[in-house]
Amino acid sequence: MADDPYATLGVSRNASDEDIRRAFRKLAKEYHPDISKGNEERFRKVSSAYEILGDADKRRAFDRGEIDARGEPRHPGFRQYARNGARAGAGAGAGAAGFEEFGFGDIFSDIFGGMGRGGAAGGPRSNFSAKGQDVRYTLEVDFLEAAAGATKRVTLPSGGMLDLNVPAGVTDGQVLRLKGKGQRGVGAAEGGDALIEVRVRPHPLFKREDDDILIDVPITIDEAVLGAKVEVPTISGRVQLSIPKGTSSGRVFRLKGKGVKAAGRSEPGDQLVTVRIVLPDNIDDTLAYFFSEWRQKNHYDPGRK
Repeated sequence: MADDPYATLGVSRNASDEDIRRAFRKLAKEYHPDISKGNEERFRKVSSAYEILGDADKRRAFDRGEIDARGEPRHPGFRQYARNGARAGAGAGAGAAGFEEFGFGDIFSDIFGGMGRGGAAGGPRSNFSAKGQDVRYTLEVDFLEAAAGATKRVTLPSGGMLDLNVPAGVTDGQVLRLKGKGQRGVGAAEGGDALIEVRVRPHPLFKREDDDILIDVPITIDEAVLGAKVEVPTISGRVQLSIPKGTSSGRVFRLKGKGVKAAGRSEPGDQLVTVRIVLPDNIDDTLAYFFSEWRQKNHYDPGRK
């Protein structure tokens, strides 16, 4: 005697069509031979039960006692259901046409993401497998983290956590690929990849040009005239920069090796320091008188050099 299809699917007799479909999806995914070896018989029973309960006419006929759990008529003269040479209830060895006939096509398309449908061993796709889909994420990092490298913890949509090594010198918009960290594959196929697009936050002082770091540094008028040593920030700490006497605003100084050392590069870039002469907010009488006297004695015009 065939099993009660309601008991096989684990649903009540007043279950809705959606409840039945949902129960079959869950069990078919769990016991499908391409995913779970050794469960062919269980899969056959689940498929046979859904053949009855997944068809509104057959379900009503079963509930009225007109057909049994195999779909066979209980009373003489009851109409036979066309099989076209294939029954989904024949089990995991049923042909692909049988799956389509009884509505299994859409079910398996949903379960396996539209990648294909498989039968049991020896069926038309007994070794069905498909690589998992890639997943994409966006990760924001600070400017200095991108320059020096960092380890960042990424929270996946599933709630899982992933420690990601951000390599030194990563650029804005660069995509990091993590093999096998995407969606799981079907069957024996490998998982997809996780593609992490890096977004680098701007820095209030530094700008990047290839592997070089650019920065503007303010100096006073007396430092420009008399020369001085000024402290300059770099991505690896502060250093002393010698300003020679008579330095004009806009002059660029190069700090060798103080730029970004990107992965795969033998040498780091440089830091380019542009000095800007900044006058005091308050020009007092002493400073004004000095330059007034100086201007009368020195007719200097840089535009006519």
